[in-house]
Amino acid sequence: MPLVDLYGHEELRALLARSVMAGRLPGSILLHGPRGVGKQRLALWLGQLLLCTGDNKPCGKCRSCEYSRNLTHPDLHWYFPRPRLKDPDPGLTDVVADYQDAIVERLANGGLYAAPPGNEAIYVATVRALVQQASLSPAMATKKVFVIGDAEQMAPREGNEESANAFLKLLEEPSAKTTLIMTSSEPGALLPTIRSRAVSVRVAPLPESSVRAFLADPRVSAALDEAGLPKSASERVALAAGAPGRLFGDESRGRSIIAARKLIDAALSPKESQRYAATLAIGSSGARGSFTDTLDAMLVLIGERMRSALHDSDDERALAASRAADAVGRARERASGNVNPQLITAQLLRELASSLS
Repeated sequence: MPLVDLYGHEELRALLARSVMAGRLPGSILLHGPRGVGKQRLALWLGQLLLCTGDNKPCGKCRSCEYSRNLTHPDLHWYFPRPRLKDPDPGLTDVVADYQDAIVERLANGGLYAAPPGNEAIYVATVRALVQQASLSPAMATKKVFVIGDAEQMAPREGNEESANAFLKLLEEPSAKTTLIMTSSEPGALLPTIRSRAVSVRVAPLPESSVRAFLADPRVSAALDEAGLPKSASERVALAAGAPGRLFGDESRGRSIIAARKLIDAALSPKESQRYAATLAIGSSGARGSFTDTLDAMLVLIGERMRSALHDSDDERALAASRAADAVGRARERASGNVNPQLITAQLLRELASSLS
């Protein structure tokens, strides 16, 4: 199964393509921008462009493009944070095998994946393997491309000065047959010695039209359905906020939306018993973090109500949604203090019932 298509970033893609065609693309690049805007997918697209053998690169038709989209091109290497291998001193074969398994796992979902947990990193064994692969001749194309995702989690030193220096030298003076593309959501966390050796390119959040196109992709839509996110395209666009990659693997976001919808439904119910039950269902102070997430999700849902009302030129309904949003905002402020979430919820549901009824 190939990668999900790349959506958006048309201007940046055109700029990168012109640089490639003119032979001016730097050998070491750092794509940086908010998490979830598609930096690694863009980097893989650039790798496909560099390895394409057809016209109008990337042509999407040649064998190299097919291999690149299926992540089976022997000269397109993708590295990203992984758990530390059990072997304290793994060799190139072990590292490559581990990444092959990880890439197959990502590819099974079309390249849709969650951000790596904090205990994963690009460890020194991976850095050493990358340097070794860079020293080899291309297997099929005229050059090799290395994509290094979440590069701020790279640990090239980790007690191995030789590997660190070899990687820095590779960044500073890549051969004409090697291109390194790093991505980072936190470029300030990169070692200055790494950051200074790459040309930085900012990847901006996607416009709404591109977010909608991405979310409408059947594989993307199915993945979000499975994660329990709301079905409404407008709600998903609002949650994405220009960075739809953040929606994947975040099951808590889906749970927050579901909990928020239940509270709004309880507020609109004519049955006092439903509001009472919804209040009791809210955890006590021990679940304060999930409670504030629910309040944030309520703001998203109420914001969608407001936009819908404005679209229909229904000023009264829009004003009601605005008052409801103010009530949730006040509840959010109280939740940051020492107030019991159940007390906040009881007051909030009364205010929402008055505003939205």
